[in-house]
Amino acid sequence: MEQAERASFGSKLGIILATAGSAVGLGNVWRFPYMTGQNGGAAFLMVYFGCILLLGIPGMVSEFIIGRHSQANAARAYGHIAGNKLWKLVGHLGILTSTIILGFYAVVAGWCLQYLFASLTGSLTGDADYILRYFNTFVTHPWKPCLWAVVFIVITHLVIVRGVQKGIERASKVLMPLLFVLLVTIVIASCLLPGAGAGIEFLFKPDFSKVSHSVFLEALGQAFFSLSLGTCCLCTYASYFARDTHLLRSAGEIALLDSLIAILSGLMIFPAAFSVGVQPDSGPSVVFITLPHVFQQAFGAMPAVGYVIGIMFYALLVFAALTSTISMHEIGTAFFTEELKIERSKGAWILTAICSVIAVLCAMSMGQSSWASMLQPFGLSLLDCCDFITAQVMLPAGAFLTSLFIGWFVSKPTVRDEFTNHSTIYTSLFPAYLFAVRYVVPFCILLIFLHQFGVI
Repeated sequence: MEQAERASFGSKLGIILATAGSAVGLGNVWRFPYMTGQNGGAAFLMVYFGCILLLGIPGMVSEFIIGRHSQANAARAYGHIAGNKLWKLVGHLGILTSTIILGFYAVVAGWCLQYLFASLTGSLTGDADYILRYFNTFVTHPWKPCLWAVVFIVITHLVIVRGVQKGIERASKVLMPLLFVLLVTIVIASCLLPGAGAGIEFLFKPDFSKVSHSVFLEALGQAFFSLSLGTCCLCTYASYFARDTHLLRSAGEIALLDSLIAILSGLMIFPAAFSVGVQPDSGPSVVFITLPHVFQQAFGAMPAVGYVIGIMFYALLVFAALTSTISMHEIGTAFFTEELKIERSKGAWILTAICSVIAVLCAMSMGQSSWASMLQPFGLSLLDCCDFITAQVMLPAGAFLTSLFIGWFVSKPTVRDEFTNHSTIYTSLFPAYLFAVRYVVPFCILLIFLHQFGVI
């Protein structure tokens, strides 16, 4: 009865847009383009797409199999498909990881909201020093970042409480097309700027001399993090898939859409930056410090256009962040709702409260008050600590255990039935998938883990 009454996505388009939305986030805008440009341009793209095939798609399908087979929240799903409650701990790890990520991610998403508001009011007009001071003043403010972070979590909450079809799916069908339209519009404007060709060349010209083992490892890491492996997001969303959903095809379409948006982000940033002689750095600084000044310079002859482009850019960031926070919120909401046997709204409020506390503490740790110093373990802000522990340890551990789980501990007939939709599709590809999930995926994740800590 529980599975028959369980919510589900209403359409294939809803599945693709919602799941792709979980992968598309702020990292697509500031990390992927820079990594591509600094690691061989088109050569890096070819390596990256190879890593998607080696690691990304098999990893996605594995989480899809667990979620769709069990039709339950992540913790229950792992225990159900294996018939061993001990494996629920992997699901619990994913839920904990996504909760922590949502907490500190909401802080950065709140920055995007603040910058969208500042763009609308014209507060981001000034020279490079002014933009830098504006950012530092804002992030160290005693309460403004806290407020914006909680506001972003509440916005996410308002989507989640409406359910899978009326909330997540409907929001994805609005946000993802809007995100794409905004992105393409800014790309066109950026590429029409004088001197934009240098930025396009920086992104797409192959430089095979830069391709080395470290570039391969960077591409592996980007493929891993870009597709949200290890958070149980894919597992949770797959629990709402219809039984006839083509898992491998869906994984391929989602990976393609995620990569397309990442490449378009590069076409948005680099032509504008190079047109004014600026080579943007990696990380959040490119979004909150470099680009506001770049847009002013690039469209200096047309200030009205620069004003509109700035608004569109930060609206784009807000939409990208929201599609990700929705997916992370749903992981914990489904868990609390099903495990505590309570209404969905109550489960969502529990998760919202927990993440709001994490977000406030992370935001406060960026400040300069006496409280901030208490929230800076090891000399790092709590936000940076949360980022480090989830990205460097918890995510790789969750994905590594998931690959071993599907490859070695779940019965082979169960995995085959889910992968092939009971021998109706992709039967000839199953041996290749099983080999990848047993050997290739764990090995790739181990390489990523060792590379992050500078071992290789």
